[in-house]
Amino acid sequence: MRCDVVVIGAGAAGLSLAWRLLVPPSGAPVPEVVLVDAPPGPLRPPPRTWCYWESGPGPYDAWLTSSWRRVRLHEAGGRSFHRDLGELRYKMLTSESFSRGLRPVLRGLRRLEATADAVDDRPDGATVTCRPADGGAFHVHARWVFDTRPPSPEPDARVRLLQHFKGWFLRTERPAFVPDAVDLMDFRTPQPPHGLSFGYVLPLSRHEALVEYTEFGREALFDEEYDTALRHYTGSVLGLGDFEVRAVEQGRIPMTDARFPRRSGLSTFRLGGAGGAVRPSTGYAFAAIQRQARAVAALVHAGREPLPPAAYPRRALTMDAILLRGIDTGRISGPDFFTRLFDEVPVDTILRFLDGGTRLPEEFRIGLHTPVRPMLRTAAELSFLSRRR
Repeated sequence: MRCDVVVIGAGAAGLSLAWRLLVPPSGAPVPEVVLVDAPPGPLRPPPRTWCYWESGPGPYDAWLTSSWRRVRLHEAGGRSFHRDLGELRYKMLTSESFSRGLRPVLRGLRRLEATADAVDDRPDGATVTCRPADGGAFHVHARWVFDTRPPSPEPDARVRLLQHFKGWFLRTERPAFVPDAVDLMDFRTPQPPHGLSFGYVLPLSRHEALVEYTEFGREALFDEEYDTALRHYTGSVLGLGDFEVRAVEQGRIPMTDARFPRRSGLSTFRLGGAGGAVRPSTGYAFAAIQRQARAVAALVHAGREPLPPAAYPRRALTMDAILLRGIDTGRISGPDFFTRLFDEVPVDTILRFLDGGTRLPEEFRIGLHTPVRPMLRTAAELSFLSRRR
Protein backbone atom coordinates (compact mmCIF):
# COMPACT_ATOMS: atom_id res chain seq x y z
CA MET A 1 0.00 0.00 0.00
CA ARG A 2 1.31 3.45 -0.91
CA CYS A 3 0.24 6.92 0.21
CA ASP A 4 1.62 10.39 0.86
CA VAL A 5 1.50 10.41 4.68
CA VAL A 6 1.17 7.76 7.38
CA VAL A 7 0.08 8.89 10.85
CA ILE A 8 0.65 6.36 13.64
CA GLY A 9 -1.76 6.79 16.56
CA ALA A 10 -5.29 8.20 16.76
CA GLY A 11 -4.99 10.38 19.86
CA ALA A 12 -5.11 14.16 19.94
CA ALA A 13 -1.93 14.57 17.85
CA GLY A 14 -2.78 11.93 15.24
CA LEU A 15 -6.37 13.07 14.65
CA SER A 16 -5.43 16.77 14.66
CA LEU A 17 -2.73 16.25 12.04
CA ALA A 18 -4.93 14.04 9.85
CA TRP A 19 -7.66 16.68 9.90
CA ARG A 20 -5.29 19.53 9.03
CA LEU A 21 -3.74 17.52 6.20
CA LEU A 22 -7.13 16.77 4.64
CA VAL A 23 -8.14 20.45 4.61
CA PRO A 24 -5.45 22.13 2.46
CA PRO A 25 -5.45 25.81 1.45
CA SER A 26 -7.18 26.75 -1.75
CA GLY A 27 -5.37 25.35 -4.79
CA ALA A 28 -3.21 22.86 -2.88
CA PRO A 29 -3.73 19.14 -3.56
CA VAL A 30 -5.22 16.93 -0.86
CA PRO A 31 -2.57 14.40 0.26
CA GLU A 32 -3.48 10.73 0.62
CA VAL A 33 -3.34 10.00 4.35
CA VAL A 34 -3.38 6.64 6.14
CA LEU A 35 -4.02 6.57 9.90
CA VAL A 36 -2.77 3.49 11.77
CA ASP A 37 -4.79 3.05 14.96
CA ALA A 38 -3.93 0.33 17.49
CA PRO A 39 -6.61 -2.34 18.05
CA PRO A 40 -8.61 -2.15 21.31
CA GLY A 41 -6.31 -3.14 24.16
CA PRO A 42 -3.33 -1.83 26.12
CA LEU A 43 -1.78 0.00 23.15
CA ARG A 44 -4.87 2.13 22.50
CA PRO A 45 -5.16 5.13 24.85
CA PRO A 46 -8.28 5.11 27.06
CA PRO A 47 -10.89 7.90 26.82
CA ARG A 48 -9.55 11.07 28.36
CA THR A 49 -10.21 14.75 28.98
CA TRP A 50 -8.12 17.59 27.53
CA CYS A 51 -8.13 21.12 28.92
CA TYR A 52 -6.67 24.23 27.35
CA TRP A 53 -7.30 27.97 27.15
CA GLU A 54 -7.70 30.35 24.27
CA SER A 55 -9.00 33.81 23.51
CA GLY A 56 -12.45 34.03 21.98
CA PRO A 57 -14.12 31.33 19.90
CA GLY A 58 -12.08 28.34 18.71
CA PRO A 59 -12.42 25.55 16.14
CA TYR A 60 -13.62 22.98 18.71
CA ASP A 61 -16.17 25.08 20.62
CA ALA A 62 -19.13 23.09 19.27
CA TRP A 63 -17.66 19.90 20.82
CA LEU A 64 -16.72 21.26 24.25
CA THR A 65 -18.06 19.68 27.40
CA SER A 66 -17.85 23.07 29.09
CA SER A 67 -15.82 26.27 29.36
CA TRP A 68 -15.16 28.75 32.15
CA ARG A 69 -14.22 32.41 32.51
CA ARG A 70 -12.85 32.23 36.08
CA VAL A 71 -10.28 30.09 37.88
CA ARG A 72 -9.58 29.64 41.58
CA LEU A 73 -6.70 28.42 43.71
CA HIS A 74 -6.93 27.36 47.36
CA GLU A 75 -3.87 27.38 49.57
CA ALA A 76 -3.32 24.81 52.29
CA GLY A 77 -4.37 27.24 55.03
CA GLY A 78 -7.76 27.77 53.42
CA ARG A 79 -7.28 31.17 51.75
CA SER A 80 -8.73 31.28 48.21
CA PHE A 81 -7.70 33.31 45.18
CA HIS A 82 -10.29 34.09 42.50
CA ARG A 83 -9.14 35.29 39.08
CA ASP A 84 -11.13 36.40 36.05
CA LEU A 85 -9.58 35.27 32.76
CA GLY A 86 -10.66 38.35 30.81
CA GLU A 87 -10.75 37.47 27.12
CA LEU A 88 -9.43 33.96 27.76
CA ARG A 89 -11.61 30.92 28.36
CA TYR A 90 -10.55 27.69 30.06
CA LYS A 91 -12.01 24.88 27.94
CA MET A 92 -12.69 21.17 28.43
CA LEU A 93 -12.86 18.69 25.56
CA THR A 94 -13.19 14.91 25.78
CA SER A 95 -11.42 12.55 23.41
CA GLU A 96 -14.79 11.00 22.47
CA SER A 97 -16.37 14.32 21.45
CA PHE A 98 -13.20 15.34 19.59
CA SER A 99 -13.13 12.10 17.60
CA ARG A 100 -16.88 12.26 16.94
CA GLY A 101 -16.74 15.90 15.84
CA LEU A 102 -13.92 15.22 13.35
CA ARG A 103 -15.69 12.32 11.62
CA PRO A 104 -17.30 14.44 8.85
CA VAL A 105 -13.97 16.03 7.84
CA LEU A 106 -12.07 12.73 8.05
CA ARG A 107 -14.17 10.94 5.44
CA GLY A 108 -11.25 10.96 3.00
CA LEU A 109 -8.99 9.31 5.56
CA ARG A 110 -7.97 5.68 5.20
CA ARG A 111 -7.99 4.24 8.72
CA LEU A 112 -6.30 0.93 9.53
CA GLU A 113 -6.77 -0.90 12.82
CA ALA A 114 -3.39 -2.47 13.40
CA THR A 115 -0.24 -2.30 15.50
CA ALA A 116 2.70 -0.53 13.89
CA ASP A 117 5.46 -3.08 14.48
CA ALA A 118 8.33 -1.33 12.71
CA VAL A 119 9.21 1.73 10.62
CA ASP A 120 11.86 1.26 7.91
CA ASP A 121 13.12 4.76 7.18
CA ARG A 122 14.73 5.67 3.84
CA PRO A 123 15.65 8.90 2.05
CA ASP A 124 12.72 8.56 -0.37
CA GLY A 125 10.14 7.67 2.30
CA ALA A 126 9.40 5.15 5.00
CA THR A 127 7.65 1.79 5.19
CA VAL A 128 5.47 0.94 8.18
CA THR A 129 4.99 -2.74 9.00
CA CYS A 130 1.48 -3.21 10.40
CA ARG A 131 0.02 -6.19 12.24
CA PRO A 132 -3.77 -6.42 12.64
CA ALA A 133 -5.34 -8.16 15.64
CA ASP A 134 -6.21 -11.28 13.63
CA GLY A 135 -2.55 -11.90 12.72
CA GLY A 136 -0.58 -11.56 9.51
CA ALA A 137 1.21 -8.39 8.42
CA PHE A 138 1.12 -5.79 5.67
CA HIS A 139 3.25 -2.80 4.70
CA VAL A 140 2.37 0.83 4.06
CA HIS A 141 4.88 3.01 2.23
CA ALA A 142 4.65 6.80 2.46
CA ARG A 143 6.76 9.82 1.68
CA TRP A 144 6.39 11.02 5.29
CA VAL A 145 5.58 9.16 8.51
CA PHE A 146 4.48 10.85 11.77
CA ASP A 147 4.69 8.69 14.89
CA THR A 148 2.67 9.91 17.91
CA ARG A 149 3.33 6.90 20.18
CA PRO A 150 5.31 7.42 23.41
CA PRO A 151 9.00 6.69 22.72
CA SER A 152 10.37 3.50 24.22
CA PRO A 153 12.66 3.67 26.02
CA GLU A 154 12.06 7.20 27.28
CA PRO A 155 14.94 9.60 26.50
CA ASP A 156 17.65 10.26 29.08
CA ALA A 157 16.82 12.92 31.69
CA ARG A 158 18.26 14.65 34.74
CA VAL A 159 14.92 14.81 36.54
CA ARG A 160 11.88 12.61 36.05
CA LEU A 161 8.58 13.01 37.89
CA LEU A 162 5.03 11.89 37.17
CA GLN A 163 1.80 13.83 37.26
CA HIS A 164 -0.54 11.01 38.22
CA PHE A 165 -4.22 11.38 38.98
CA LYS A 166 -7.65 9.85 39.28
CA GLY A 167 -10.94 11.67 38.82
CA TRP A 168 -14.62 11.00 39.33
CA PHE A 169 -17.35 12.38 37.08
CA LEU A 170 -19.98 12.71 39.77
CA ARG A 171 -23.46 14.06 40.44
CA THR A 172 -24.38 15.39 43.87
CA GLU A 173 -27.81 15.37 45.46
CA ARG A 174 -27.57 19.01 46.50
CA PRO A 175 -26.22 21.95 44.43
CA ALA A 176 -22.53 21.92 45.40
CA PHE A 177 -20.55 23.59 42.58
CA VAL A 178 -20.01 27.07 41.12
CA PRO A 179 -20.59 26.49 37.38
CA ASP A 180 -18.48 29.37 36.02
CA ALA A 181 -15.24 28.77 38.00
CA VAL A 182 -12.60 26.02 37.83
CA ASP A 183 -10.70 25.05 40.97
CA LEU A 184 -7.34 24.82 39.24
CA MET A 185 -5.26 23.80 42.26
CA ASP A 186 -6.70 23.07 45.70
CA PHE A 187 -3.83 22.49 48.14
CA ARG A 188 -6.14 21.66 51.07
CA THR A 189 -5.33 18.00 50.39
CA PRO A 190 -2.86 16.24 52.74
CA GLN A 191 0.58 16.71 51.23
CA PRO A 192 2.68 13.58 50.53
CA PRO A 193 6.21 13.13 51.98
CA HIS A 194 7.64 13.72 48.49
CA GLY A 195 6.34 16.06 45.77
CA LEU A 196 2.93 17.66 46.11
CA SER A 197 -0.79 16.98 45.80
CA PHE A 198 -3.89 19.01 44.99
CA GLY A 199 -7.55 18.73 44.08
CA TYR A 200 -8.88 19.80 40.69
CA VAL A 201 -12.57 20.57 40.13
CA LEU A 202 -14.17 21.13 36.73
CA PRO A 203 -17.85 21.97 37.36
CA LEU A 204 -20.33 21.02 34.63
CA SER A 205 -23.44 22.27 36.47
CA ARG A 206 -24.44 22.99 40.06
CA HIS A 207 -24.83 19.25 40.61
CA GLU A 208 -22.17 17.77 38.27
CA ALA A 209 -18.38 18.01 38.05
CA LEU A 210 -15.17 16.18 37.29
CA VAL A 211 -13.32 16.04 40.63
CA GLU A 212 -9.72 14.83 40.53
CA TYR A 213 -6.99 14.05 43.01
CA THR A 214 -3.52 14.75 41.53
CA GLU A 215 0.04 14.24 42.71
CA PHE A 216 3.42 15.28 41.35
CA GLY A 217 5.89 12.61 42.45
CA ARG A 218 8.23 9.81 41.47
CA GLU A 219 5.75 6.94 41.66
CA ALA A 220 2.06 6.48 40.95
CA LEU A 221 -0.30 5.26 43.68
CA PHE A 222 -2.26 2.05 43.98
CA ASP A 223 -5.86 2.35 42.83
CA GLU A 224 -7.30 2.12 46.34
CA GLU A 225 -5.01 4.95 47.47
CA TYR A 226 -6.52 7.28 44.87
CA ASP A 227 -10.02 6.28 46.02
CA THR A 228 -9.11 6.99 49.65
CA ALA A 229 -7.74 10.41 48.69
CA LEU A 230 -10.82 11.22 46.59
CA ARG A 231 -13.19 10.21 49.39
CA HIS A 232 -11.29 12.50 51.77
CA TYR A 233 -11.26 15.38 49.31
CA THR A 234 -14.93 15.15 48.32
CA GLY A 235 -16.05 14.59 51.91
CA SER A 236 -13.75 16.37 54.37
CA VAL A 237 -12.55 19.21 52.09
CA LEU A 238 -15.42 19.90 49.69
CA GLY A 239 -18.24 18.57 51.86
CA LEU A 240 -20.25 17.37 48.88
CA GLY A 241 -22.56 15.08 50.80
CA ASP A 242 -24.15 12.19 48.94
CA PHE A 243 -23.19 11.75 45.29
CA GLU A 244 -23.12 9.22 42.47
CA VAL A 245 -19.93 8.42 40.52
CA ARG A 246 -20.92 8.16 36.84
CA ALA A 247 -17.51 7.73 35.20
CA VAL A 248 -13.83 7.54 36.12
CA GLU A 249 -10.73 9.10 34.56
CA GLN A 250 -7.19 8.07 35.45
CA GLY A 251 -3.78 8.80 33.97
CA ARG A 252 -0.06 9.45 34.25
CA ILE A 253 1.79 12.29 32.52
CA PRO A 254 5.62 12.37 32.44
CA MET A 255 7.15 15.55 33.88
CA THR A 256 10.75 15.46 32.77
CA ASP A 257 13.56 17.48 31.27
CA ALA A 258 14.23 14.71 28.74
CA ARG A 259 14.81 15.95 25.21
CA PHE A 260 12.22 14.47 22.88
CA PRO A 261 13.64 14.47 19.34
CA ARG A 262 11.10 15.58 16.76
CA ARG A 263 12.90 13.65 14.05
CA SER A 264 13.55 9.90 14.17
CA GLY A 265 14.70 9.36 10.57
CA LEU A 266 15.12 10.98 7.17
CA SER A 267 11.40 10.63 6.47
CA THR A 268 10.01 9.93 9.94
CA PHE A 269 9.03 12.44 12.62
CA ARG A 270 7.57 12.40 16.12
CA LEU A 271 4.57 14.52 17.00
CA GLY A 272 2.55 15.42 20.08
CA GLY A 273 3.74 14.12 23.43
CA ALA A 274 6.30 11.99 21.59
CA GLY A 275 7.66 15.19 20.04
CA GLY A 276 7.86 17.27 23.21
CA ALA A 277 4.36 18.81 23.25
CA VAL A 278 3.79 18.10 26.98
CA ARG A 279 4.74 21.09 29.13
CA PRO A 280 7.05 19.54 31.76
CA SER A 281 5.97 21.75 34.67
CA THR A 282 2.20 21.29 34.26
CA GLY A 283 1.37 18.40 31.92
CA TYR A 284 -0.68 20.58 29.53
CA ALA A 285 -0.24 19.56 25.89
CA PHE A 286 -3.38 20.11 23.79
CA ALA A 287 -2.65 23.68 22.64
CA ALA A 288 0.96 22.82 21.72
CA ILE A 289 -0.28 19.78 19.77
CA GLN A 290 -2.53 22.05 17.72
CA ARG A 291 0.35 24.41 16.96
CA GLN A 292 2.52 21.51 15.80
CA ALA A 293 -0.28 19.99 13.67
CA ARG A 294 -1.01 23.30 11.91
CA ALA A 295 2.67 23.91 11.15
CA VAL A 296 3.32 20.37 9.89
CA ALA A 297 0.24 20.36 7.65
CA ALA A 298 1.24 23.72 6.13
CA LEU A 299 4.70 22.35 5.30
CA VAL A 300 3.26 19.20 3.70
CA HIS A 301 0.85 21.28 1.61
CA ALA A 302 3.73 23.51 0.50
CA GLY A 303 5.83 20.49 -0.54
CA ARG A 304 8.51 21.20 2.05
CA GLU A 305 10.17 18.97 4.63
CA PRO A 306 7.63 18.79 7.49
CA LEU A 307 9.82 18.89 10.60
CA PRO A 308 7.50 19.67 13.55
CA PRO A 309 8.39 22.91 15.33
CA ALA A 310 9.60 22.94 18.91
CA ALA A 311 6.59 23.11 21.21
CA TYR A 312 8.17 25.53 23.71
CA PRO A 313 11.17 27.89 23.81
CA ARG A 314 14.36 26.41 25.22
CA ARG A 315 14.49 28.90 28.10
CA ALA A 316 10.96 27.90 29.20
CA LEU A 317 12.03 24.25 29.33
CA THR A 318 15.13 25.24 31.33
CA MET A 319 12.95 26.99 33.91
CA ASP A 320 10.70 23.91 34.05
CA ALA A 321 13.72 21.69 34.70
CA ILE A 322 14.81 23.92 37.58
CA LEU A 323 11.33 23.83 39.11
CA LEU A 324 10.99 20.05 38.78
CA ARG A 325 14.44 19.45 40.27
CA GLY A 326 13.63 21.82 43.12
CA ILE A 327 10.39 19.98 43.89
CA ASP A 328 12.09 16.59 43.55
CA THR A 329 14.80 17.50 46.05
CA GLY A 330 12.36 19.18 48.44
CA ARG A 331 14.25 22.45 48.06
CA ILE A 332 11.11 24.12 46.66
CA SER A 333 7.65 23.70 48.17
CA GLY A 334 5.28 23.12 45.25
CA PRO A 335 2.16 24.48 47.02
CA ASP A 336 4.01 27.63 48.15
CA PHE A 337 5.52 28.11 44.68
CA PHE A 338 2.25 27.92 42.76
CA THR A 339 0.29 29.87 45.36
CA ARG A 340 2.75 32.75 45.29
CA LEU A 341 2.73 32.92 41.49
CA PHE A 342 -1.07 32.87 41.41
CA ASP A 343 -1.24 35.59 44.07
CA GLU A 344 1.36 37.96 42.62
CA VAL A 345 1.38 37.48 38.83
CA PRO A 346 -1.58 38.29 36.52
CA VAL A 347 -3.26 35.04 35.56
CA ASP A 348 -3.24 35.84 31.83
CA THR A 349 0.56 36.27 32.03
CA ILE A 350 0.89 32.89 33.76
CA LEU A 351 -1.22 31.18 31.12
CA ARG A 352 0.71 32.80 28.28
CA PHE A 353 3.94 31.69 29.95
CA LEU A 354 2.66 28.11 30.17
CA ASP A 355 1.90 28.23 26.44
CA GLY A 356 5.40 29.54 25.68
CA GLY A 357 4.05 32.92 24.56
CA THR A 358 5.84 35.31 26.94
CA ARG A 359 8.94 37.37 26.21
CA LEU A 360 12.17 37.46 28.18
CA PRO A 361 11.32 40.65 30.20
CA GLU A 362 8.01 39.10 31.31
CA GLU A 363 9.75 35.86 32.27
CA PHE A 364 12.33 37.80 34.29
CA ARG A 365 9.52 39.50 36.23
CA ILE A 366 7.85 36.13 36.80
CA GLY A 367 11.16 34.81 38.13
CA LEU A 368 11.26 37.56 40.76
CA HIS A 369 8.09 36.09 42.29
CA THR A 370 9.69 32.67 42.80
CA PRO A 371 12.00 31.54 45.66
CA VAL A 372 15.12 33.02 44.05
CA ARG A 373 17.86 31.43 46.19
CA PRO A 374 16.59 27.82 45.94
CA MET A 375 16.00 28.32 42.21
CA LEU A 376 19.54 29.64 41.65
CA ARG A 377 21.06 26.82 43.71
CA THR A 378 19.06 24.26 41.72
CA ALA A 379 20.03 25.87 38.41
CA ALA A 380 23.71 25.62 39.35
CA GLU A 381 23.26 22.00 40.42
CA LEU A 382 21.57 20.98 37.17
CA SER A 383 24.62 21.86 35.11
CA PHE A 384 26.59 19.13 36.93
CA LEU A 385 23.95 16.40 36.61
CA SER A 386 24.20 13.85 33.84
CA ARG A 387 21.20 12.66 31.89
CA ARG A 388 20.34 9.04 32.68
CA ARG A 389 18.00 6.45 31.22
